[in-house]
Formats: sequence, structure tokens, C-alpha cells
Amino acid sequence: MSQIRAVRLDRAGGPEVLNLVDIPTPEPGPGQVRVRHHAIGLNFIDIYQRDGLYPLTYPTGLGLEAAGVVEAVGEGVTRFGIDDRIAYANGPAGSYAQAHVVDEARAVRLPDDILFETAAAALLKGMTAEYLVCRVFHVKQSDAILVHAAAGGVGLVLCQWAQHLGATVIGTVGSEAKARLARANGCDHVLLYDEEDVARRVREITGGEGVAVVYDSVGASTLEASLGSLRRRGMFVSFGNASGPVPPIEPLRLSRGGSLFMTRPTLFDYVATTEELDASAEALFAVIRSGAVKIEIGQTFPLERVREAHQALTSRQTVGSTLLIP
Repeated sequence: MSQIRAVRLDRAGGPEVLNLVDIPTPEPGPGQVRVRHHAIGLNFIDIYQRDGLYPLTYPTGLGLEAAGVVEAVGEGVTRFGIDDRIAYANGPAGSYAQAHVVDEARAVRLPDDILFETAAAALLKGMTAEYLVCRVFHVKQSDAILVHAAAGGVGLVLCQWAQHLGATVIGTVGSEAKARLARANGCDHVLLYDEEDVARRVREITGGEGVAVVYDSVGASTLEASLGSLRRRGMFVSFGNASGPVPPIEPLRLSRGGSLFMTRPTLFDYVATTEELDASAEALFAVIRSGAVKIEIGQTFPLERVREAHQALTSRQTVGSTLLIP
């Protein structure tokens, strides 16, 4: 029986629970395809699943995103054929491997002019940016917005896309090096969140009004700055917990802040159908192709160094997207 190398874990915990092992090559069932990976995306949701914030059933694989070539198809598959270039970004968990089996309805066809590495670096983060700026809140010309972790994987794509839509983009980062990267990727104003009063500076930049929307993937440590930066009837979009979960918010807090809105969206609910998935991916590929959004691959790690890759991501030592190469 043929085998592949894959990351497996049998409990939640730190990077030490990630083990690279040999497993039997998975066979696709009805409606499934097996993808031979060329590049694998690493995302913060992988951290949340690894450490138990988002529980998994053990033993399990890890990782939701990869790009590669179809090497086997199951019964009834019509969406893809052998040797088709495809990518996927919402599981099932197990992309940290040389190959993986996914439902054909949850993968997208990869255009010939989009590299495997670009797709693996961009699909989950890029479709996240798409639904955030185009559907959760429709960013439009003249909107002022605030993006936390502006030099991160999602942040870099989101800032460029929002600038492309005509917004004034204010980003927060943790270092001068990341500030330079954010300025080069769509941010009109960059704030160092450890050194500045973010809400006060946002008010200064916006002439006292505040921003229309805050995109916050950091969580607990940025909550006060996020709520304090919003204009009347602004929207607080919490889509990550890099610094820990957001504490409970009383509804009256939103009222007193200016009749604010709050949402905690997930990508899956915005690509729940195959049609939505295809439309989101196509919108992403279009802005990449046009040059409006450039994908920053900040670092790559061979699959056997997956623990090191997780440590780098959680310690905020990364910029842009991180790839694992099988």
C-alpha cells in the first residue's frame, strides 16, 4: 500500500503535539478528489484548532488550505478531472500532508496564470478579505476603515482591496518593519498599537468622526481600541482571536458607543454553497490578476518544520502569508 507524509495530532496543545508520520494514501470516495499538494497554506484558524479553541475529533490531521493537482477522483465526480489544477481553503482538516482528499464541491479550479504558491498563500485569506470588504460591510469610496494586524496575511490583502475600492485605510501593526510593509500594501495611515492611543489617533485622522468599520482579528487586546474608533452606527467586525477571545460585550455598550453594530463572521457562512465559493475565488483571482492585490509570501517552511512554522506565527514573527512545502 502506498503511503504519504502527513501531520497528525492526538490531542490539543502547543506545537509539540504536531507529529509528521507516514499514513496510507487516502482514497477518494463518491464526490471526492485526491489532491497532490504543491503548496500548503498556514492560517490562524489552524492554531485555534491545534490548541483546542476550535475543538477537533482526535486523532486528526490539521490544515484547511492547499493547492495542487488532482491525481484521483471518486465515483460521480464531474467538476474536476485527473491533472486539473485546483485549490481549496475550508477543509476538511488535513491539508498538512503530501496529499489530501476533499469534496469536489469545496474546491475551486485554479487558473493557469495563478501559481500554486500564490493560491495556497491567498485563497483562505483572500476569500476572507473578499467577504469582509464586499459583503459583511460593503466598503465604498470615501469610507474610512481601521484594520488591525495590517501586515498579517489577511491584513495585507484586505488593506489593498479596500484601497482599491476607494477607502481611506488606517492600519495597526506591532513594529516599524511591519509599518513599512503595511504602507506598501494599501495603508494610508499606520499606527503602532503598542506605542500609540489607537482610538485617539483614529479620531484625529478622521476629523473626530471615527471609522465606518473596524476589522479586528486580534481579539482581546484590541477590543477597546476597536469600539473607541467607530463612528456613529459603525460596525465592529471581530474575525479572529490572535491575542485571546473577545470578552462578553453588553448590548448597552454598543448603544452608548453610538448605536454600533457587531458581527463575528466566519468564511464558511459566506462560501456555504459551491456558487458562493466559486464567485468569491473568482473575485480574488480577478484582483490578483489586475495587480490591485499583490500576495506577500513572507516565509516558507518544509512540512517537517511545521512546529517551527506554528511557533513563528503565534509569536508574531511572520509577515504576510506563510507556506508549508510538502
